[in-house]
Amino acid sequence: MKPQAIGAFEAKTRLSELLEQVDRGQVYVITKRGRPVAELRPVGDQVGLRFGGDAGRITIGDDFDAPVPDLQEYTQ
Repeated sequence: MKPQAIGAFEAKTRLSELLEQVDRGQVYVITKRGRPVAELRPVGDQVGLRFGGDAGRITIGDDFDAPVPDLQEYTQ
């Protein structure tokens, strides 16, 4: 569904009704004096970041902590 703009005052007075619509997939952009300030949207299945989420996909080379060649001239 396309996001629908709604004023902050109207959103406050119709919050229960809006939440029912959001539960069905509607997205609202809440505005204050015509300027978008927030979105009201379904939570959905947001996975986000998980510790260990890339396990098995990233490898660290054996020389990871080896000295970097020619670095000494920059550290003096």
